Amino acid sequence: MSKLRKILYPLSLLYGEIVGMRNKAFDKGVLNTTSFSIPTIVVGNLNVGGTGKSPQIEYLIRLLKDDYKVAVLSRGYKRKTKEFRIADENSTANQIGDEPLQFYKKFNDIIVAVDTDRVNGINQLNIQDPKPEVILLDDAFQHRQVQPGFVILLTSFGNLYVDDTVLPAGNLREKKDGAKRAQIIIVTKCPAKLTEEEQFEISKKLEPALDQTVFFTKIKYHDAVVNGNDEIDISDLKQYSVLVVTGIANPKPLLEFIKSKEVASKHLKFPDHHDFSATDIKKIYKEFEAIKTEKKIILTTEKDYVRNFTGEDRAVYYLPIQTEFLDNEKDFNKIILNYVQKNTGNS
Repeated sequence: MSKLRKILYPLSLLYGEIVGMRNKAFDKGVLNTTSFSIPTIVVGNLNVGGTGKSPQIEYLIRLLKDDYKVAVLSRGYKRKTKEFRIADENSTANQIGDEPLQFYKKFNDIIVAVDTDRVNGINQLNIQDPKPEVILLDDAFQHRQVQPGFVILLTSFGNLYVDDTVLPAGNLREKKDGAKRAQIIIVTKCPAKLTEEEQFEISKKLEPALDQTVFFTKIKYHDAVVNGNDEIDISDLKQYSVLVVTGIANPKPLLEFIKSKEVASKHLKFPDHHDFSATDIKKIYKEFEAIKTEKKIILTTEKDYVRNFTGEDRAVYYLPIQTEFLDNEKDFNKIILNYVQKNTGNS
């Protein structure tokens, strides 16, 4: 533990106790929680940011959307509005947040909504016509006012929650025992060749309860970088000089992927969910113009592209990603589909 973390540790103990008391109040019914008849699946984490919630939500959308009317409900982090909103063709990242806008643009057959009050958000969704048959709650693990039907907890391979401590000395939003509220724990961003023995050791370290199942996923990168209707194959990217621009919590996996493809690159890092100012954009293009070659692009994440660059410049591309299970994908799908089937009108 660093010197700063040692100084902050007493504050972490205090914060952990306060959050723990809140959780106990919900567990004992002292604080009200609302349950719903519609299937509700929470995807969240104990750590602050960077565990891969968006790709996991998208995985669930793909799994469910052909058989059920799916809605995604998010708080719309860093949006400039506060009220309940449903995404439409005129929505912007400032109105609904970058991740909800990304979901809306990728999936035209689902409902995407935002509300800081998840109870109100679900109630509003339930009066829509047509109303959803299953609701995915993005980043709502600590939103205890809703009693979810099913909970998926994410923890990244490089930063397991069991190795961390509570804010401000660490990066946990609550104590590690909060993990007991999940039915499934997914270790995300794993190396592609993580062995069964290594998976077993990590599962053992997480100490799942008997009613919890642990799965392992990796990031699957698209085989091309994308700009509107234009694409550059990853295999051809080494012919370019690339300015990588990120406003995400953990850009390390992306940078390692680019490096593995032997691509000449420079990285400009901004804070998570950063809304680029005119000064930021000027800085980015100044760095881009300084690259002395004709074959060059700006490469960013899909989330950053949706928030800051859509339609702005043909030089800007993004690299789509998906989550992919290392193994036991069918088991995960079966668990989710069984839950939804048993709790929907389509059962």
